[in-house]
Amino acid sequence: MNNSQGYWYKYPHPAVTADCLVFMFHEHKLHILLVKRGAEPYKGCWAFPGGYMEIDETAEQCARRELIEETHATVGHLQQIGAFSAVDRDPRERVITVAFYTLVSPGKHPSVKAGDDASQVQWFPLDELPKLAFDHGEILYEALRHLREYTPLESTASQLLGDTFTNQQLEELQQALQEH
Repeated sequence: MNNSQGYWYKYPHPAVTADCLVFMFHEHKLHILLVKRGAEPYKGCWAFPGGYMEIDETAEQCARRELIEETHATVGHLQQIGAFSAVDRDPRERVITVAFYTLVSPGKHPSVKAGDDASQVQWFPLDELPKLAFDHGEILYEALRHLREYTPLESTASQLLGDTFTNQQLEELQQALQEH
């Protein structure tokens, strides 16, 4: 139904967001790009770059836009992890997020700088993560499971290590993926 002030419906609608997980393998460790939230909820906590989807964009377009707005980084291929819809995942309102990940190599990783509602941006080794906002720990777990179970190691290695890599680097990457 439509009223004079916009659309209204019999049932409430959830908001939709998109999050972007950016992984890099550096100094024998798997790293992830995080932003420090500059606004509530979870002000001062670390999270994945992400935010609300605009009415005229896809979830992937939203993830790319939010990544650029919050970190000034542009990336290549995004792989969808899935939708996360726990009823209480966001204290502001009913929010469903669609999460994506991308892999970047140290030599080609994007330069980053905090922007929009992110007060800081930083690469963290997975074994030194701060407490994450929202349900981002669950999303990270699913992204790593997806990398281990559904992505061939050689494909992951070429994206994280570049076109040429040693057997030792491949073994280190495989071990890092299995540890987390």
